[in-house]
Parts: sequence; C-alpha cells; structure tokens
Amino acid sequence: MTKVIRATEAESGSEFNVVAQAARTAAVAAARARVTLHEVEDMPELRRVSRLFESVWGRTPEGVPVNSEVLRSLVHAGGCTTAAFDHTGELVGAAALVLAAPAGTTYSLLAAVSPGASDQGIGRAVKLRQRAWALERGHTSMLWTFDPLVGRNARFNLVRLGAVAAEYAVAFYGEMADRINGADEADRLVARWTLGSRRAIAASEGTAAETFGPTQTSHTLAEAPDGRPLVREDDTGRWVRVPTDIVVLRRTDPRVGEQWRTAVRRALVDAFGRSLVATHLTRDGWYLLEKENRA
Repeated sequence: MTKVIRATEAESGSEFNVVAQAARTAAVAAARARVTLHEVEDMPELRRVSRLFESVWGRTPEGVPVNSEVLRSLVHAGGCTTAAFDHTGELVGAAALVLAAPAGTTYSLLAAVSPGASDQGIGRAVKLRQRAWALERGHTSMLWTFDPLVGRNARFNLVRLGAVAAEYAVAFYGEMADRINGADEADRLVARWTLGSRRAIAASEGTAAETFGPTQTSHTLAEAPDGRPLVREDDTGRWVRVPTDIVVLRRTDPRVGEQWRTAVRRALVDAFGRSLVATHLTRDGWYLLEKENRA
C-alpha cells in the first residue's frame, strides 16, 4: 500500500499523499520528455552512465567524473542511479544519489543530460524521479551543490524544481580542471530541496509563480564587473545578478570571469549572513533573496 505522509503543503491539517503526487508528476515529466526512467544497478548500464558523465564534463588528470565501480558501490550502500532512455534505448540522462545525514536526507552527486539533448525536459524528469524514489523510502529532503554563476542551472534548481539555497561554499572543489568550470576557484551554492513542501509540489505541477526582477523603486547597493547593477534591493527582497553565460566568459576572458565570481561571492555571502535565502532566479539572471518561508 502506498505510504501516506503529512506534507507541509497540506491544508487544515489534512493528509496529502505526496508520495503518489511525486510518482505521478515524475511520470508526466518523463512522458513529456519522451523518455523511460528507471533505476539501474547492473555494471553494463552503470558503465553507460559513467560514459555519459564523461561526455558532459570530460576527463581530468584524475580520470572520469565517476567510474562505474563507484556507482555500483553507491547503489549497494542504499543510494540509486536513475537513468533516462529514449525510444531507441539510447541513454540520454542520468543522476546518482546517496543517503546523507541527518536521517531522511539524500544527496544528489551528479545529474547530466546527453550533449545535444538539452531543453527537452529530460533533466527535470530525472530529478522528479529522484524525488519520487526518495519519498517512497521515507526521505524528506535532498541536497546538492551547483555553480552560483551558471544562471541556467540556478533557475532550473530554484524555479523548475522548487529548491532553495542558503549556504555558499567558498572554493568547494578548490580549482577544477574540467571543460565547464575552467581553472577558477569552484564556489558552490548548496541547494536544499524539501521534497514535500508547497514549493516542491507547485514546481513539480508546473504551477509555481514567476518573479520578474527588481522593481523601478529598487536601489543599487553594488555594481557588477560590467558596470551595471550587481545588487539591488526593494520591498520584495535583495537581488543579485549573474552574467549571461559564465561558461563562455571563463573560456574567452578568464580574468573577467574571476571578477564576476568574486563579486557574486561577496554579494551572496553577505545576503546569507543576513538570514536571507535564494528562492528564485529570473529569466534575465537576477537571484531573489528573501526571508525563508518553510512551507
């Protein structure tokens, strides 16, 4: 029998079957992306997943991002590797998840979509499948890290999934050497996804409200490396802007890319120190930071 838990979005204390809701929205997302989703644990399929991760991040002096033997061990330890296959059986997306502390928490290590298959909803389908998998086993939250300067990923995490971020990890990976991160210090935001929250449910249903950026009455607190406002504030909250495409900028002008990383680091660390939480990223690259609503 499907487990029914009390979700934080339930009204008037009524029970809400968030487990069934998660399974349904994951299935809908998979259908829209035209993929089949399932967890994999056999070595041949895990090798395919490892090769997919390599195709996205490339090789470093330490090798592939994660090899198949490690993936097998993570599954054996209670985690899972979720894979997305197209109608031909081609692997087009994957994510690896492990259990974390405290109890009820999971940690998503890697999530990737095959090059050339982006903008098809595959990544969202994989993450929603992870959410369903976790809730089915009684887990209530998921953590992962992401580059604060990559607006596309930030918007996906905060808006499309309904996670929030309230922790800035300076040089989390030190200096990386893959094709995406360049050679700058690899700062990270820590995403926290409360799997049964109003935010997560609304995002999974596609009903989350859009936010459109600073108002005309907002005032500038700091300027960005391009001379335009970096930090603004109004009645909605504090706003921090990121560059249009930091991946290209790191490749074409690493010095300016580093300036952006330093400026955004300073702005977000200051905001988190004021007990603000990143809840949204607008289409034109503005983080919204506000007091957190745990619902």
